[in-house]
Formats: sequence, structure tokens, C-alpha cells
Amino acid sequence: MVVVFVAASACTPVLTAGSLGAQSSGGTCTSSPALFGNGTDICQKARDLFAFVVPQVGVAVSGGNPLPGDAGSLGGFGKRAISVRIIGVDGRLPRNAVPLVTQSGSTTSSDFGASRTLVPLPAVDVALGVFSGVPLGVTNVGGVDVLLGATLLPSVSRNEFRVEAKNGGLGLSYGLRVGALQESSVVPGVSVSWQRRQLPESDFSYTPSNDSLLVTGTSVRSDALRLVVSKRVALFGLAAGVGQDRIHGSANASAVINESNGLNSIRQTISLTGIREQTTRNTAFLNASFSLLVLRVVGEFGWSSAGTLRETVNTFGSRRANEGYRYGSIGLTAHF
Repeated sequence: MVVVFVAASACTPVLTAGSLGAQSSGGTCTSSPALFGNGTDICQKARDLFAFVVPQVGVAVSGGNPLPGDAGSLGGFGKRAISVRIIGVDGRLPRNAVPLVTQSGSTTSSDFGASRTLVPLPAVDVALGVFSGVPLGVTNVGGVDVLLGATLLPSVSRNEFRVEAKNGGLGLSYGLRVGALQESSVVPGVSVSWQRRQLPESDFSYTPSNDSLLVTGTSVRSDALRLVVSKRVALFGLAAGVGQDRIHGSANASAVINESNGLNSIRQTISLTGIREQTTRNTAFLNASFSLLVLRVVGEFGWSSAGTLRETVNTFGSRRANEGYRYGSIGLTAHF
């Protein structure tokens, strides 16, 4: 099951860190009319929210095994497999109503809090056999499968936050799987795969009191590398794998703030363009399956390790941006 966590992102540069690399580009922050102050603090809040949310969304999009319960290769041209599943991440969603202020001219630290949130993300994955590989004893080596998929992002709202998917909420994926070993009665299946998964474009909104912060055109994609081993005995099967996800996020943000300078009411618009977020995370997962005629019921549990933790001006309760997250899925897989 996939947990999708969504929020906005803010304005002065966020500290970036180290080796596995969380990288952020905060974009350009402008305010209109500039006469009554600037949007520095609002832009920073938008950036920090984006840095907190994107890694969680990336984990949800990436998932674990590209074809649940399966490894190796399908066995050549004309072989097919399809999986239908629900993915979820044990994520956190900002819960506190934090005021948006433009007249301070500087950044202030606010606590957005963090509520545990699980959002289901339905996904369909298809594998198509292309090459059976080279026979080697009781197995084949080097078989190739094409991986295709689709993910549906539902609209979600909680407290002041709302996520609205665009264009039907459908994101597509594609990739390749190469079977180091094709599974047989005595040999486990072993495969290496690469897959690019794309979240459907979305808008996120945060609306405390009579103000609004909108993150538009949010795009999140993941390049997922996987090494998976599987073995079935009678009706039962196990699969385990490790991998790495390179997660990329981009968006623009705008805010409408209603304030008073003591004499007049002020309506100010803040714009933040070109927000970028990139992080690399390691993952590990375990699948267990049970066969029902031509179908296999497959459950998955996984862990996505923390990327390089980044410092943010604003806080999220006891959580930090880019922490590790558990994820899982349940679904059906069929070969035909």
C-alpha cells in the first residue's frame, strides 16, 4: 500500500547535505505588492514542507518489488504477468495550523507537527517477456522482460491540507528486468531491474484561516534499481530484494495572504517558482505469496532508509525531513 504525504515548500535556501545526496533548489520568491513586506517566511515554509513531503511521496511511488512475489524472468516472448495491488507508506502529514505572515521580512521557525497518515495508492504492473535467455542446466540466464505500469493517485484532504490529482490522477511507469537466473524446481529466480515511476501531476493546498498556500504542477518521479531473489515451494513463495531509489520532485507555489497594518486591510500575493528536490534512498523488502489456481496473493513489507537528513527552518514535531519510512502492499499477481 502506498502512503502519499503531501505538503507545500518554502523560500530561502534549505541546507543540503552530503554523500547520498539530498539536494534542494528553492526557486525564486516574489511578492506583490512589495510595498507591504516580503514573502521570505512564507517561501521558506513552502520549501520546508516540500522537503518533508517529497521523500515520502517518492517511497510510495517506488514501492518494492517491481512485480510482487516474482524474480528472475518470465521465459521469453509471449509470456506475460500482471499485478494489481494497493501500496501504502507509514507516512506523516503536517497537522498544525501555522499562520502565514508577510510583514516580518525574515524567516521564523514554526512547528507544523506531524500526524501518522496512510493513504492507499492503487497500482497495476505488467511484465512482458522479450527474450528467454541462454539455457544453462535447469535454468536460463539473461532473460529480458519489459516492465510497464500505472499508478492512481486519489485526492486527499486532512485538516488544512489537501492534495488534488490532475489529469485523472494516473501516472505511468516503464523499465526493464534482466533475469540472472530463471526460477525452476531447484533454482531460485534472481533478477536485476530498472524502472522509472511517475506520480501523476498534482496540486497541494494549505489553507489556514482566510489565507491560502497552493503548490501547483507538482511532479514526483523515481528511478528504482532492484535486485530480487524468489523461490516457490508448492503453494507458497518468498521473495526478497534490495535496491536504491533516486527521487526527484519539482513544483511552483503561490500564496494569498490577508493582513492588516493597523489602518488598512492588505491582500498580498507571494509566488515561488522552480522548487526542486532530489534525494537518493536505499530500500529492502520481503514478499510472501500464496497460490490460488492461476492467481497468487502477495503481501509485501519494506523499509526505505533515511536519505541524507536536511536541516529545515521549520519543524514537524519529532520528525525531520528525509527520514526512513516503512511501506507495504497487498495484491494479486497472475502469469499467463
